[in-house]
Formats: sequence, C-alpha cells, structure tokens
Amino acid sequence: MTKKDYYDVLGVTKNSTETEIKKAYRNLARTYHPDVNKDDGAEKQFKEISEAYEILSDPNKKARYDQFGHAGVDNQFGGSNYGGFGGFDGMGFDLGDIFDSFFGSSRRSSSSSRPQGPERGSDLRIDIDISFKDAIFGVEKEIKIKHLEKCSECNGNGGEKDSKIITCDMCGGKGQVHQTQKTIFGSFSQISTCPKCNGAGKWPEKPCKECLGKGKIQKSKPIKIKIPAGVDSGARLRVSGEGNVGDKGGPSGDLYVIIYVQPDETNTFKRQDNDVYMELSLGYHQLTLGDEVEIPTLEGGTTKLNIPEGTQVGTVFTLKGKGVPLLGTEGRRRGDLYVVANVIVPRKLSSEEHKLLKELSKIHKKDEKPSKEEKVSKEEKTSKKEENKHGSGDSFINILKNAINKDK
Repeated sequence: MTKKDYYDVLGVTKNSTETEIKKAYRNLARTYHPDVNKDDGAEKQFKEISEAYEILSDPNKKARYDQFGHAGVDNQFGGSNYGGFGGFDGMGFDLGDIFDSFFGSSRRSSSSSRPQGPERGSDLRIDIDISFKDAIFGVEKEIKIKHLEKCSECNGNGGEKDSKIITCDMCGGKGQVHQTQKTIFGSFSQISTCPKCNGAGKWPEKPCKECLGKGKIQKSKPIKIKIPAGVDSGARLRVSGEGNVGDKGGPSGDLYVIIYVQPDETNTFKRQDNDVYMELSLGYHQLTLGDEVEIPTLEGGTTKLNIPEGTQVGTVFTLKGKGVPLLGTEGRRRGDLYVVANVIVPRKLSSEEHKLLKELSKIHKKDEKPSKEEKVSKEEKTSKKEENKHGSGDSFINILKNAINKDK
C-alpha cells in the first residue's frame, strides 16, 4: 500500500519552518486524537499524522525523506533499489549510524536546541466524571490541577534578586554552537545545542533557592469550570492559559478538560445523543382497558401520559422536547423522551383473579375455535360486534371492566 506524502498529511510544504510544522501537527492531533475523536478512521489518521511529524520534525530524517522519499526513512532503507547501500542493511547499519561515525553524537541540528525567543508553555489534560443529570442540565464544578507557574521569588529569571545573569561564553548567549568537521567526503558544517549552557544561552550567577534556577515551579490550584447543558462523554472543554507557563516570557499553554458522563443513577433513563429512552411497566389490565399514568421526567418531577385502550407491548410513546438540550442552545432546543410500554405479569393471583382469568381463557378459546353448530349469519355477527362495542356481551374488555367495577 502506497504511503501518503508526509507534507500532504500535515498540510505543509517543504519550505515550512519548524514552528509551522509543529503548529500543524498540534492542530491535527487535537482533532484526531482517539481519546477525543471516536469516528471510524480517526485512530488511523492520528497514526499517520504522528508518523509524518516524527519524520518532518527531525532535520536528519527530513533531509533523507526529501532526497529519497519514504525509502529514505524506512527501516529497510538500503535495499536493492539503491545499489551500493544494500550491504549496510544486512550488516545492521543505517544512514544515521554512518553520519554518527563521522560527526559523533553532536550531529543534531538547531531543531534540538532551545528557541531564542519566547516559547509557549505546554498544554495539559485532565479527565473528569460528571453525573447523568449534570451532563443534561449543565453544572459548575471546581477541580484541582497541577501545573508549572512562574516562580514568584525570582519572577521567572531563575536567579536570586541580587544575582547577575551570566551570558554563556561558549555560544555567546545564542544557545547554539556552529561546528565544522572535515571528513573524507569534504567539510561539513552543523549547528548543535551548546553543551555548556544546554541551549539556555544565559544562567543566573546565584540560582533561585525556590525554583533551583528553573524560573518556574509546580503548584496545585483550584479552578472553576462551567460545563454546558447537553454535553456527552468525550466532550472537550478548553480552559485558556491554565496549562504550563512558557519559557523566556512566553504565554502559558491551555488546559483541556475531557468529560466522561456516568449512567443514570436510577437506571430509569438511557441516553442516545439528544434523545432519552425509558421503559414503562404496566399491568395487563392497564394495557387492555387503557389508563392515565404518571411517568418521571429528567427534571425530577412527573408528567401524565395517556395509555389508550388496547395498547400493545412494545408501543413507543413520544414526548416532544422532553429529552436532552442541544449543546449550545442553552436549553431552548431539546431532544425527545421515548417511553416504551412493557407488561408486568403477576407472579401470584388471588382466587378471584384466577377465576376471572380462567373464564377469559375459555372465552378466548371459544372465539378462536367456533364449532360448526355455533355458526351464525353475517348479520348476526355484525349485531354482536355492535353490542360489544356499546358495553353489552361478554367480551374480554367488558369482563375486566365489570370485575373492576364490582370491586369498587
């Protein structure tokens, strides 16, 4: 299977800067991360995005990819398609090992060194559980997070108040050093992280005792987040500026809160998108004779529902606008509540109930298998149907009605 072009995967060009490549990757990763995007194919796309970034963010791999394509960064690079390189694969070498033998481990270029300007802090993620009803109607929650903040003692510069900031004499404060090495192939120049200041360029003469010279410190803090009505599991909320503090005065990253909704505590309601389903258990006499019953609502109260005479098991009643609010509408638009009728079969019967059901059973059997002698004309059948319709005769429904009225 042919792999996609890495530049096309990230939506960048060969001339894109490291910052542009990193930004493109972050945007795509947030969209297609499997923890956030549950669509089919999202996980596969996320892997492609990660693979592309791994290659294009590494200058050496990027250079090999630009020259040889996918073959240049594949584990099997050096096959027969590239002639003389084939022997290295069998001996356990790759192109990176060859460069290392000439230049040493310091062959990394400027991508491995720290940026000289302000750098945005990293983003953070926290997962929280909320109740079924809180997800439906929204809630404000207080959560505790741990993140890196600017050290208040040194104001982020890493030194004591009276400490001088020393510029690295090896790199001149740039954090990078330029090296030229001569090999049998000629002279090669490269830029690598300054080994003395580790890319910082500067450091305090007296490191801050609070942050040990790092300029930032980890702290716990409570923050309040507003969860809107209608959220579902997997929803992601962004809290701006609550990630880790940036370097060299750069802005802080963001905090991403991933929502996970718990099932209904009463086990009454089942949610599907913005609609809610519930099962309503009724007695056989209610289904047969009809009834008006009260059912629970999401708000915690009840509402009346009319059960028509002769309702069948599995009948679905729809209560419009009684479901979950659509996200972003602040409750102005809602899904529906679907009520599915079910029957309760009594485990024990009184003697009177048993007698009545026996009588009903005989009537049903008689109606199902009429004898030849009991045949009547079409006019007589019509007459009997009219009688039953108006309350006379011994129909199933009328027997139940008479029994109920007798008890009253």
